[in-house]
Amino acid sequence: MSTATLAPRTRRFEGAGVEIVADEAGPQDGRPVLLLHGGGQTRGAWGGALKEGARRGYRMISYDLRGHGESGWAEDGDYGVDAHAQDLARIVHQLDQAPAVVGASLGGMTGLSYAGEGGKLRALALVDIAPKMELAGVLRIQDFMQSAPDGFASLEEAADAVAGFLPHRPRPKDSSGLMKNLRLRDDGRLYWHWDPRMLTRVDDDDGLPNMDRLRDAARRLAVPALLLRGKMSDVVSLDGAKDFLELVPHAEFVDIAGADHMVAGDRNDAFNTAVFAFLDRHS
Repeated sequence: MSTATLAPRTRRFEGAGVEIVADEAGPQDGRPVLLLHGGGQTRGAWGGALKEGARRGYRMISYDLRGHGESGWAEDGDYGVDAHAQDLARIVHQLDQAPAVVGASLGGMTGLSYAGEGGKLRALALVDIAPKMELAGVLRIQDFMQSAPDGFASLEEAADAVAGFLPHRPRPKDSSGLMKNLRLRDDGRLYWHWDPRMLTRVDDDDGLPNMDRLRDAARRLAVPALLLRGKMSDVVSLDGAKDFLELVPHAEFVDIAGADHMVAGDRNDAFNTAVFAFLDRHS
């Protein structure tokens, strides 16, 4: 496969009232795989999986969710799971065949809602997300996302915040890669690359998405499914994984050692091995 085919190229999709910006890599006639990142991340979170999937002959598409990265911000501030699922439906409609979806956290909830409510997918891989979540882990993530409303004075200050949030990860010697998650505003400070209104619009009063809806979607899930959990996760416990497997008896499960909630970032090689073995079996 040529180097040009493996190199990411920018693609733009029409979402449900917002423009969605994506990286695409791999052959145009390859089976499409959509990579959906978690809340507060950008499409750059999937760099390793994007390249590996393209090398394997898949048409990999990693896109910024609405309100994140280079994608459009919702005029009405709607960042609920349903709005994300509507964007996904529009994107699938613009492809030439049904894709597989690999979704982490918010991206996984989006894929599950879409697939369980009649959406056309080939397969679904959920990355450390399930209808039964641990509230303490979810609140830890929300607290981090709300911890810098006035931004950061420098890149190193932002790197300090990330290091505190991910203490199990060795701190990179070079923090420049973090810039893909930040934007420089007119006041000269760096802010996370997502719409802060995202944290003020939730589906339930407790700050979580509608769990009953996600459970119903899981029960109706008919496509091949995989749950990847980080063994160190405080968001999906073993009980949460067991609950999902009872809702989706045909689902597969992989518990990845040494990984927290950010599975692909913590153990990218093990993540890629599990995900692409699953996709290869169901191609």
